[in-house]
Order: sequence, then structure tokens, then C-alpha cells
Amino acid sequence: MRLGKAARLTLRSEFLAVQARGRKLHAGAYVVLALPNDLGWPRLGITVSTRVGKAVLRNLVKRWVREAFRVAAPGLPGLDLVVIARSSACTGGLEGAMRALGSVCGAEVRR
Repeated sequence: MRLGKAARLTLRSEFLAVQARGRKLHAGAYVVLALPNDLGWPRLGITVSTRVGKAVLRNLVKRWVREAFRVAAPGLPGLDLVVIARSSACTGGLEGAMRALGSVCGAEVRR
């Protein structure tokens, strides 16, 4: 299942706005930047650098973050989120991504 366009940060300016004015939360293998929006629903942007690994591994980490976001989205307020994966993100699996997004809403996110 795809993450709809309305639920994604697509423009560079949106990423930069969250990075410049958002609140930074360190959550294990991820850094989560959160900035309130006026839309009423959460949106997600993912950054995974080549330090994490080859393309297959980077795409796997992005899939974990998107799945964790799908599970957590109903409990999240209107926020623009940028999730930055650190090099250790490949060892945490889906559970690590769920813990990272759970730290944003202050609750544990379970599948």
C-alpha cells in the first residue's frame, strides 16, 4: 500500500522548513524532526544517507519507517515529520522505527 501524496513531504522547501524550525528528538537509530502544520494530519519525509548501506538496505529502512508511520498516523496530531536514519538504523528493524515514531507522540506504537 502506498503512502498518499497528501501524507508526504515532497518539496525541498518543506524539508528545510522542518529542519530549520522543527523540534529535534533523538530516538535510537533515528533523529525525528517535528514541526506543527495547519493541515490537521501528519505528513512524513524520510532521509536515509549512503552511510546506512547500499540501495537495497536504504530502501528497506525507508519501508520500515513508512510502515511505522502508517501505524502511528491515527494517533499523531497535525505534524510535519522528517525522519533521518543513522547508520545503525539497519539493525533496529521495524520495531526500532516504531519506537522512534512512538517517541513523537509520547506513546508506544504497536502493530
